[in-house]
Amino acid sequence: MTTRLLLALLVSVLALACAKVPEPPLRVAVNPWVGYDPLVLARERGLIDPATLQVIELPSATECKRALRNGLADAAALTLDEALRLADEGTELRIVTLLSDSRGADAVLARPGISSLAELRGKRIALEESALGSLMLARLLTAAGLTRDDVHTVHGEVSQHAAMVQDGGADVVITFEPIRSQLLAAGLRVIFDSAELPGEIVDVLVVRADLVEHRVQQLRAAWRTGLAALEADLPAAAALLSPAADLTVAQYLATLDGLRFIPAAESAQRLDAEALALSAGPLAGHLQGLGLLQRPPDWVALTTDSGAAR
Repeated sequence: MTTRLLLALLVSVLALACAKVPEPPLRVAVNPWVGYDPLVLARERGLIDPATLQVIELPSATECKRALRNGLADAAALTLDEALRLADEGTELRIVTLLSDSRGADAVLARPGISSLAELRGKRIALEESALGSLMLARLLTAAGLTRDDVHTVHGEVSQHAAMVQDGGADVVITFEPIRSQLLAAGLRVIFDSAELPGEIVDVLVVRADLVEHRVQQLRAAWRTGLAALEADLPAAAALLSPAADLTVAQYLATLDGLRFIPAAESAQRLDAEALALSAGPLAGHLQGLGLLQRPPDWVALTTDSGAAR
């Protein structure tokens, strides 16, 4: 073998060794909630490259948390209370964007004949076994002047809520869209909702703490792209997304009225460690009181990144 050929082979080997290995796609888990649909819309419209980012739809927040905890997802859309609980359980994560505030989309619905909160005494209340479900139940009972011993609770994932009420397994259900609209159409009525809890139910994007910053930026960009597409043509977006939610276009648009998407600049301001500790401190304290958090959150660890703009 000639010297020239050996040199050529050596150069080829070195080139292969130095070639950049393609990054695997970033996996973000979402559950069926219209507040997370900008990510789904971005995927469905082809606005994000699936080789870069994949939106994985799972049946519940519990499954999204499990996927993040077990490394099956790199990121997840969760309510803030669920994110705090997941971190408290030992999963190292960062909150990288605030998505929306719930202003009525999370609700308590009751069968016909239950016309006041006081009538909840002795009733069966269905809810997801989650921090959000527990928080809504606690706030509901406080508003009703009742204690946990005054009601019977039955747990089920959100996908089971309609059947639990329709089959007679529950008199009242704590749920959210699209189940809220389905139960309204079936004759139930809202007796309490997140409009009574300003600032307490906030959706966030979280990532595993070891996710490198440029991947975080890809995730934020995907969210902003999807949100811009949603807001640019709400009827068209609703027409595309409402079938998967089992809602009519009108119901889907009405659901959007129950939440407020948070602009990027406001998210950055509110996601400062001191600001988040101030705004979410009462929520964290309440979760500790319910036994859902064992210790106060480490707000700095939850919000600190490389300093890039959010």
